[in-house]
Amino acid sequence: MSRRVVITGLGIISPTGHTPEQFFNNLMSGHSGIKRLKSAFIDQLSIRIAAPVDDFDPAAHFSKIQLTGIERFSQLALVAAEQAVQDAGLVLTESEYHRAGVYMGSCLGGAGTLEDGYVEVFKRENPRVKPLSVLLSMNNAAASHLSIKYHLQGPNITYATACSSSAIALGEAYRQIKHGYADVMLAGGAEAMLTLGAMKAWEALRTLASEDPSDPGASCKPFSKNRNGLVLGEGAAVLVLEDAERAVQRGATIYAELAGYDCSSDSSHITKPDSAGQTRTILNALRDAQLQPQQIGYINAHGTATLAGDIEETRALKQAFGAYAYNIPVSSTKSMHGHLMGATGAVEFMAAVLALKHQAIPPTLNLHQPDPECDLDYVPNRGRVGVPLNAVMSNSFAFGGTNAVLIAKRFVA
Repeated sequence: MSRRVVITGLGIISPTGHTPEQFFNNLMSGHSGIKRLKSAFIDQLSIRIAAPVDDFDPAAHFSKIQLTGIERFSQLALVAAEQAVQDAGLVLTESEYHRAGVYMGSCLGGAGTLEDGYVEVFKRENPRVKPLSVLLSMNNAAASHLSIKYHLQGPNITYATACSSSAIALGEAYRQIKHGYADVMLAGGAEAMLTLGAMKAWEALRTLASEDPSDPGASCKPFSKNRNGLVLGEGAAVLVLEDAERAVQRGATIYAELAGYDCSSDSSHITKPDSAGQTRTILNALRDAQLQPQQIGYINAHGTATLAGDIEETRALKQAFGAYAYNIPVSSTKSMHGHLMGATGAVEFMAAVLALKHQAIPPTLNLHQPDPECDLDYVPNRGRVGVPLNAVMSNSFAFGGTNAVLIAKRFVA
């Protein structure tokens, strides 16, 4: 069995917007969510910039009792999912519950709860931690809360493959529907790791961007000669995927068809990216979508602004697309919303889907000094409107070598 899969609902809580339209409008206008952190522990950091969701008020969405059992990353996921479900006009009957599921991605899950527990035990020598610490911090908590809230009795899985976690969640959810195991899936990712411990760990790895002296929002510079690292972010993005026939029958508004996906491993190095592995993934996704390379009109790049990562991705695009690579607009929206780790694949795929909807391409911000080795059309600094798009791609290439590529195209019944 092979069925078509469509996207009928979008929801997002991100550093650059709390609704899909606000998110995309801010990307198009070059609004950066990267800023100086206001956390109490800022004086203990060497790198003091990030892309926080600092205007999110949990009390506006959850009761005090609920908040005792729902960690920040799960809160973000629940709010994003509520948007997506409402956007899709999704109502499931009791007989449909077992044909609906949830796949989510997250790297650290309840990082804040884990860190608070360590502080209580090892620093304050408190023999007790919060009674719900395990339930708050477990990686699958967000997906489980979504399953319970919406009575999703089909597959419920959380993926943790570093930066590609939520892209793989989306791709595997697509396969569940395509091959007949489910009719509806909620899929995406959530991350909230802007904690002292997590940020100190990333500092130690020496992959974080230093603060731009003129403007913190200009600190992430993908594909630029003067780039020096990524900026950590937080947030959540959830999409509603449906069997196309079901969506058409119920009169749903369809954003796009999720038409292609592949995941593979570089199988070479734990941190160093490999263009050969990325190329394989791109070509396999194109094959799955039954598209030729020249049918892709826009690519949302992984584009982390690391020295090796941006060069290897450029090489992969050239290897996969040949000479046509120079004709494809490619942008890294991480330049504005930062790197949301386990949530970033879903955030960036949503940006690509909205580009398809609006026939507009968001820019790569802060690209004033292009790296000669990154010589493709990286849409520097200003978005483009009125661009005829029929198919778009989103790349996610992770530490550990786990690559994922998603392709969406305009839906024609």
